[in-house]
Amino acid sequence: MTAPPPGGPTPPAALTIAGSDSGSGAGVQADLKTMGAFGVFALTAITAVTAQDTTGIHGLHAIPTGMVAAQIDAVVADFDVVAAKCGMLATRETVEMVAALARARVLPRLVVDPVGAASTGERLLDGGLGSVRELLLPHAFLVTPNAGEAAILAGLPAGAVHDVASMVAAARAIHRGGTEWVVVTGGHVEEIRLEELDLGGPGADAGRGMSVDVLFDGEHAVVYGAPRVMTRHTHGTGCTLSAAITALLALGAEPPEAVYQAKAYVTRALQGAASWRLGHGTGPLDHLGWSGSRWNDARDDSGRVVWTRPLPSR
Repeated sequence: MTAPPPGGPTPPAALTIAGSDSGSGAGVQADLKTMGAFGVFALTAITAVTAQDTTGIHGLHAIPTGMVAAQIDAVVADFDVVAAKCGMLATRETVEMVAALARARVLPRLVVDPVGAASTGERLLDGGLGSVRELLLPHAFLVTPNAGEAAILAGLPAGAVHDVASMVAAARAIHRGGTEWVVVTGGHVEEIRLEELDLGGPGADAGRGMSVDVLFDGEHAVVYGAPRVMTRHTHGTGCTLSAAITALLALGAEPPEAVYQAKAYVTRALQGAASWRLGHGTGPLDHLGWSGSRWNDARDDSGRVVWTRPLPSR
């Protein structure tokens, strides 16, 4: 996870299609920093401009779909784009356009971060996530919903995704919509007990405070766990995870390894920014490892930042 040395090999290029965050904690700005941290050259197509800071979104201007398409056309014609991601798409028309490009295989290994609303409640996609579920997911390589987003995409009631079993159930339902890989993230799931996984590992006490994500490929589910970082600085966590996965796919990693390394990166970035005092609300992550000396605090007793195990067959 270092930048290419001077005179070194040409970095791979990845494309992010997302909104601009003037507070630089999420959106295109987070994606640029994250991909750069992995040594991937990030290309951008901006879907909306927001007046945003750590306290919320104070204004939003959607970029016309034709201009978003022109940005994508320009970079894919000039660069060898080997992976892509999309975040906030702002309008149904832009969702339709991105879906058409994905269907035409213009956007390789497309990672979809299904952004429908900000964590502070502001709507970021006209009509909600229905258009993403209907139009985009059938052509996505991988999708990264949090618990709330997973419930919507799976057609489940609000609050239905609340533990590992329901995360797997939601991932199965989403996968039936056509996406090759589904990652349901557990940052919004308050507490995971390892005993519920029936893995024969650490007991319930060791499971307290764990942040757990589930990866599903249509047949097998794998659970990834990391110590939960106690911090209010979580702005852009979902953008960062999906950007890290995209960067790792661009570097040649297969999805299980990409998710593993991306989760480790986010855990360290959360830990690195835990003591920061940037802004008056929910602050950003340490995307560039400025607080690297404190990253070891995020490790478990085995010294690993993240552990991963297959779920038992059901």
